[in-house]
Amino acid sequence: MPLTDTAARNAKADAGGKDIKLSDAGGLFLLVKPNGAKYWRLSYRHLGKQKTLAVGVYPTVTLKDARDAREEAKRLLSQGIDPSAHRQQTKALKLELAGNSFEAITREWLAMRTPLWSASNALKVCRSFEADLFPWLGHRPITDISAPDLLAVFRRIEARGAIETAHRAKQRTGEVFRYAIATGRAERDPVPDLRGALTPVRQRHFPTVTDPKRIGEILRLMDSYKGTLVVRCALRLSPMVFVRPGNLRHAEWAEIDLDAAEWRIPAEKMKSGDKHTVPLASQAVEVLRELQPLTGRGRYVFPSARAGGRPMSDNAILVALRTIGIPKDELVGHGFRGMASTVLHEQGWNTEVIERQLAHAERNKVKAAYNHAQHMPERKRMMQAWADYLDGLRNGAEVIPIGRTA
Repeated sequence: MPLTDTAARNAKADAGGKDIKLSDAGGLFLLVKPNGAKYWRLSYRHLGKQKTLAVGVYPTVTLKDARDAREEAKRLLSQGIDPSAHRQQTKALKLELAGNSFEAITREWLAMRTPLWSASNALKVCRSFEADLFPWLGHRPITDISAPDLLAVFRRIEARGAIETAHRAKQRTGEVFRYAIATGRAERDPVPDLRGALTPVRQRHFPTVTDPKRIGEILRLMDSYKGTLVVRCALRLSPMVFVRPGNLRHAEWAEIDLDAAEWRIPAEKMKSGDKHTVPLASQAVEVLRELQPLTGRGRYVFPSARAGGRPMSDNAILVALRTIGIPKDELVGHGFRGMASTVLHEQGWNTEVIERQLAHAERNKVKAAYNHAQHMPERKRMMQAWADYLDGLRNGAEVIPIGRTA
């Protein structure tokens, strides 16, 4: 008699603690264990051998599900296929496909690349894939992804106005495909087929000021800032060190040697992935010594006033500039880098020295290490000369800068 769901639900092992079998039909039966667990099994013969196929656990696999599995096994047997072997092959194929999915290969690539990036950049890249690509492409075998598939994803990013983000996603996706080709899991990269298909990126330049007279006016305005000492010191230090705003906000006292007049930023914090040293002019050391009694016992040089244990907000400098009347289309925190770069080049300082101090990545790693060592004395002279030049502009003097040839 065929098994009923009620009988399956109420079945219990015998009092002697032995397994019991409740037969349905066609070799299907429910195996009931002394501990109450119930398993569907299917007995069948293939090539003259008696075999048993594990169908699933009751009640997760219902009676109807088990019967469907039995019918599928019969269909395979009628074609001369062993259901157990077929299941193993199917499982192996799924595992292979999972390993060749766009997400799996991307995560391999990320694991290889992230040690070369700063922690913040690595997190940003990973989140970009998770938010913009994996939901639509992650589960698919990388060999099944075509140029139109990619274009649909990138245009979805463009639709929210993130044009640069779409182009960066395109570039990174191309790197993932090239990695897949190198590891034998893809034959071609469809990304080059998208050339010209995305909205062009408009070149963005951070607002900056390079006119000496206006620089002097801005420095005097900065001196008039009436906010907290932390923000006031960050504002005063910004033009002297001209690092990226994120590096300034995350500066730690452990990185700063006031006696040696150096700020040594570890590689994991740098966009280039290389450690970076900022020589500190005497004026910069003075600012830091003024701040040290207030924040020197903590981790960050410029801690947040609202969130303990965190650096100041990424808007702190921007808000301070707005507060003293400097409009956002004239100067932003990142603009101090452009200010220094332009003026120092005009003053005749060595381009390699300026670029190294700006921490612009050197493609040749050997050359980068060499330049780091060879340029340090000249970088120290330049940073002190730059701070002195800013002081002269602040004081309203007609400053004739002394460049590299002095």
